[in-house]
Parts: sequence; structure tokens; C-alpha cells
Amino acid sequence: MKNLNYILLLVCISISPLLNAQSYIGFSVDNYAGVHGLTSNPSNVVDSRFKADINLVSASAFGGSDYFGINVNDIIKSEDGFDFDLDTEKFPTNANNFFLNADVLGPSFMFNLSPKSSVGLVSRVRAFFNINNINGELYESIADGFDIAEDFSFNSENLTGTVHAWAEVGLVYGRILMDNDTNFLKAGVTLKYLQGAGGVFVNSPNFTGQYSAANETLTTNGELIYGISQDFDNDDIEFKNLTSGFGADIGFTYEFRPNKIKDSLTTRKQNKYKLKIGASITDIGSIDYTESTVTTYNVNGTADTSGYTEDSETEDFLDDNYTFTEEMIAQKIKLPTAFHFLADYHIKNKLYISLQTNLSLVKKNTANANSIINSVTLSPRLETKWFSIYSPVSIRQYGDFAWGTGFRLGPLMVGSSSIISNLISDTSKTTDVYLGLKIPIYQ
Repeated sequence: MKNLNYILLLVCISISPLLNAQSYIGFSVDNYAGVHGLTSNPSNVVDSRFKADINLVSASAFGGSDYFGINVNDIIKSEDGFDFDLDTEKFPTNANNFFLNADVLGPSFMFNLSPKSSVGLVSRVRAFFNINNINGELYESIADGFDIAEDFSFNSENLTGTVHAWAEVGLVYGRILMDNDTNFLKAGVTLKYLQGAGGVFVNSPNFTGQYSAANETLTTNGELIYGISQDFDNDDIEFKNLTSGFGADIGFTYEFRPNKIKDSLTTRKQNKYKLKIGASITDIGSIDYTESTVTTYNVNGTADTSGYTEDSETEDFLDDNYTFTEEMIAQKIKLPTAFHFLADYHIKNKLYISLQTNLSLVKKNTANANSIINSVTLSPRLETKWFSIYSPVSIRQYGDFAWGTGFRLGPLMVGSSSIISNLISDTSKTTDVYLGLKIPIYQ
């Protein structure tokens, strides 16, 4: 994907290069996912297949855009390396979107307290990037330094963008609520202590304009609001001078067990359900940055673009051509709150198939907030104690299809829920990858 500062140019903000739930896709539904399953549903902490599970380090990245598509095979075969302008197909609309979710799972663990309750501790470092409702032609023009020969107009309503990085430590508790002959119900909650590294945010309720190629002028109307939290450095994100906040996840899991195992010695070692249904809400909360610099630009006017190049600073262009006000205020950045639903069916022996839905509970046009993209994933898998393999197929927001594969081999997990579709598609719009190393202690 192109440098993130180019993407932020979409909203006429110049920052330097930087660097969800939608992490560990395919693996997180495994009954042997352990700590990784807690990130999407905290009720997974109890009645697991582990005495204890210890994550050493894991990382997951998920990103893409409906503005461009990449032919991965062309990149692989290219002898000159990747060139964004040459190796991508563009799909400019009046409301393009860009997104990135990086999730590093640090030292974490879970263990059983009693037959009916378990606890866990999860540490994570996360970064989210969202740009919503950006005019694709405006983006391309700014990225190319207005080196174009055709006129264009744009109308970006509810333009929003947020870059946010934070660390979190979550205390997880889960308990069995019901366990009879055929019905089983458990619940869990994660209470999170957040440490915000900072963020950049932009929004405009209505941003319209026209570009004249003959006159090399850009005529715009509307208001553009740009903010940055104190001491946030896009060149080098450091977790210093952190800002505290609080968050939470909550989840439930029901299992239909028509053939419940009676032997208490083997009961925790084996999956006992024919159908498992889970529901959860994650990332409830926000971080309040008390000293954020917010600049409001009045972009009603006409600007000369003849001197603007690919290397120009867009913030300087805004300062030179439009009036603006600047103030120091407290600004709250909301977490990417999401709803997750899982239905997992035990086909036979070691074969399972799951249906997972991830839905953002943050409206797309919400200012100063991050969000996941909506998706539905169908994933068959072969699951054993020491080994699992799965092949998720997803339909993602903005019309993208993704197909991938992954595996777990004892302490190691590796996968991508889009690697197959990326290799066979001419225009892949999303991509993801994850890997991790843990210490599983089985029942």
C-alpha cells in the first residue's frame, strides 16, 4: 500500500508516514486459539481446552481501500519492484475509503481458577487508520501534484479521518452460567486500562470544489477541521507521555450439547458441542486527550495550484491560501467498537465449519473515531489438539472478496485470510497477515 502520508493527503493534511476483531481471522475461532480467542469474545477464557495458555508475541495486520486494486502476481513477477502508480488499478469515486489495523499481542496468559471460572491478562499495542468518504479524483490530483490535464469536480460529504495508536492491558474474567444435559452457557468480560500514544483526526461535513486544468486553480467551499494530540509525532510514534483511558469487552457463548460426555476426567479435554453460538461487543470506550491542537480552515475560495508539486507540504498550502483559527482543546478519540457473532458447527470427527460476522458499531461518518470494516466469513477447518488448518472465505465491506488459509502447529500459528484471493485476483483491495508464538499447556 502507498505511504500513509499520501493517503492523508486525501483530506489535505500533510503528515509523515505512519507505521482490529479483524485480527487473526480464521485462527481466532479455533477451540485451541487460547488467548487469541479473548480478543473477539472474552467468554472464551472459561471452559477452554487449556490448563493455561501463554502468548509470547503475535502480530496481525489488516488493510486496504476501495480506491485501488493490486495485482499481486504482477508485483511478484516484476523485476523493478513495486510502483504504486504503475502496479495498481484505480477506482476513484466521490466517496473512497482507506483503512488499516495493526495489532501486536504482547505477553498474555489465561488459566483456570475453578471448574466454573477462569481469568486472563491480555496486553496489546494497536494502531488504527481510517479515511472515509474521500473523493478519489481529488486524492489522485493532490498525490500527483495536480499534474493532470482534465477538469474535475468533487463533493465529499461527511469526510472523516482518524489515525490513533494506543496500548492496552485487559483483565479478563469468565464464568459458566448454565451447564445441564444439553445446554451450556458462559459469559466473560474484559476490563481494559488504555494508554494512548496520540492521534490525528480530520473531518468536514461538506467539502466541495472544482479544479480548472487550464487555469491551474482549485476552487473550494466548506470547512475543514484538522487536529493532532499533544506531542504526537507521526515520524516516530513513541509510547511516552501517555494518556490514560478505560475500555471494555463483553461476550457470551452458548453450546448445544446433544451428546454430553459424562466422564469428568475427559470433559475439559474434548469439544462437546454440535453447535456453538457466540456474541460479543468489543472496544467499548475512548481516550481523552486533554491538550489537542485543532485547526479549523475556512476553505471558501480559489487557490493557485501551479506551484504545488508531489513534494509540497499540504498544510503549508492550506495556511497560505485559506483563513483559519487554531485552539487548544480536549479531544476524545473513540475506540473501534464492534459487534461480533459466531456460529460454529461440528460436522463430524475433527471437521468444523464456522460463520463469523463482524459489524462496526461506530457510524462511518463519526468524527474522531476509528472503525472496523463490516465482514462475513465462512471458514471450514480441521481441528486437533496439536494441529489445525483452516480456509476462511470472506465478503468484506466495499465489495471485496477474500479467500485465505492458515494453520496452527503446537505453539506456532501463521495465516492470511486473503492470500489465495490476492494471488488469483487481478485487483485485490484488501490484504491481511498474522503470525504468533505461544506456550500452550493442554488439559
